[in-house]
Amino acid sequence: MKKASLLKTVTYIFLFVWAVIVLFPFYWMVLTSVKDYGAYSNEYIPAFFTLSPTLENYTEAFTAVPLLLYFLNTLIFTLVTTALMLIVIIPAAFAFARLDFKGKNFLFTLILSLMMIPNELVVITNYVTITNMDLRNTFTGLILPSVMSVFYVYLLKESFSQVPDELYYAAKVDGTSDFKYMMRVLLPICRPTVVTITVLKVIECWNSFVWPRLVTDEKNYFLVSNGIQEIRENGFGRENIPAMMAAVVVISVPLVVLFLIFRKKIMEGVARGGTKG
Repeated sequence: MKKASLLKTVTYIFLFVWAVIVLFPFYWMVLTSVKDYGAYSNEYIPAFFTLSPTLENYTEAFTAVPLLLYFLNTLIFTLVTTALMLIVIIPAAFAFARLDFKGKNFLFTLILSLMMIPNELVVITNYVTITNMDLRNTFTGLILPSVMSVFYVYLLKESFSQVPDELYYAAKVDGTSDFKYMMRVLLPICRPTVVTITVLKVIECWNSFVWPRLVTDEKNYFLVSNGIQEIRENGFGRENIPAMMAAVVVISVPLVVLFLIFRKKIMEGVARGGTKG
């Protein structure tokens, strides 16, 4: 009994220490964002708290650069890309999980093999294609290369495959079409996995940096990641670190809120994807 209690105590101590290590950069980011620029500049030894917090840095972050425009661009890019991806991968996963057609296993293996191609090669190919189609500095050029994900097709296909075949056969006996079965049976049952994929895609789009950096050089199409880079290179980021941190905090908050809202569904979806039978 004492051994079990000791082990439990050590586990909690380890988890606490690990949580402090993981969360400290976020705490430091928020703390720096509410420090006065003069006070921050005069700190020879970094202070781990402040008695006079200020929100002036947040005001400067929105006025020094068009951060609100970058937010709007990122929101459009994220929502449209995620919606189109779901429209593409859900029928694809359903076809590989439930439909029987010649060459299905070979085709699925071929698609999975695409995951072995380095991302750098895909980026180069996509850049050449988008440039040749004259889609640089457009939302279409930003969105098109991101509407398909082999990994998410695989993850959703595995989740669909766990639903008993008897449900599918019973639905077909009742005259239910494949589309209705997919929408009314599979998706409600596999909702945690769909929510997990959706949240992961939103995070991926929100944090996207390399691709938007390549295909956009006009500020009207900048995303928040481009905005942060612009602040660091050309704006106040090199001098006014508190304002820079304020911009980072504003950009990070939506993702944190999204995770807190859907954390249970995400954990459930990951657990479901990791089990079979």
